[in-house]
Amino acid sequence: MDTLDLSKLMSEAEHEARASDYGDDSLRNRLSTLVGILQSSGLTADGLVAAHHVIRGLLVSRLRLFADRVRYPVAGERVVRPIIATGEPRSGTTLLQMLLGQEDNSRLVKFWEVMRPSPPPSLAGADDQRRAQADSDWHDILQRIPRWLVCHPYNDMLGAGPPECERLWAMDFRSTPPSAWWRVPLAPIGGLPQDRPAQYRIHKMMLQQLQLGVPLRRWVLKGVTHHYYFSELLETYPDAIIIWIHRDPVQTVASRFELIAQIIEGIAGSCDRIAFAEASLEAARSSFASLATARQADDPRVNHVLYKDFTKDPVALIRSIFHKRDLPFSSGTEMRMKAWISSNRSDRYGRFSYSPDLCGLSLDALSSEFRAYRERFGIPAEAA
Repeated sequence: MDTLDLSKLMSEAEHEARASDYGDDSLRNRLSTLVGILQSSGLTADGLVAAHHVIRGLLVSRLRLFADRVRYPVAGERVVRPIIATGEPRSGTTLLQMLLGQEDNSRLVKFWEVMRPSPPPSLAGADDQRRAQADSDWHDILQRIPRWLVCHPYNDMLGAGPPECERLWAMDFRSTPPSAWWRVPLAPIGGLPQDRPAQYRIHKMMLQQLQLGVPLRRWVLKGVTHHYYFSELLETYPDAIIIWIHRDPVQTVASRFELIAQIIEGIAGSCDRIAFAEASLEAARSSFASLATARQADDPRVNHVLYKDFTKDPVALIRSIFHKRDLPFSSGTEMRMKAWISSNRSDRYGRFSYSPDLCGLSLDALSSEFRAYRERFGIPAEAA
């Protein structure tokens, strides 16, 4: 293959899905932008084949999702009082999500459900292969990016693991999370047009799809960008309980840089670490400056948590939030949370190491870059 043909991609997806309603008249324009980016990226013929495969698969998932909403009463499903963990990458949000998922009345999203959400999982037969397919997908990912287990050991859950919320809207083609694009030998793709309300509509559609026909339980979700878009998030889930973990930005930027650099090296084969470090710092400056003045952070539905307090006693901290929000917290929940911690050491595949020495800046210089954010939320500096 020496080119990507958008019309062919959409035709193949419609034939495979036996559907033609994408639920969005602007999708073709968005795909045209994406195809243009891919065409100019220098992909080899094999890389273009991989990109074709990924795009077609996401299109098929989208078509089937919208077809299911006609075929089944999916749109009538209520999403009630979800608990949503958020914060910068590498701030403990995955641990928080995992522990919240041990609560009696809560439920985690699973990768196997999100990767292939149609038909609704409750309607699947005994011969449904989606769990096995997702496990195989994750084995492929980890073979390509073996160091991902060191920095994110929860990936050993394979298809049963919970994805970040950003994966739920991958089929909207406004973001390219690694777990959707690992077969394409490229760094994550930027420059795609954004529409946050549309992404949260897809997000809710996915939850409704996964919820059809099963007992109503509270969703436990996690996203590393939700805290930038509280207006759209809370418009979609007005009764949500949000837990926002705050960690020293120097540590989150440095740890995230190393994590993403390793992922890029696994997917694309190499990473210009100097250029990527400069880009990471520039993005962090803008991001933390906006968070330092964000009025939405004062919304009473947001529970602010310091990383140092969470890591000191995560179960006690979660218990206090449940009591504050009038949610039951049983002794069984506490036992399961503590058992999960003891059975899932974060260093079980080795110790993840990173350095805050980015672009030649000293620790003091980096710390001063993010002082406004740290002072607003009372975040202490962490030792190097």
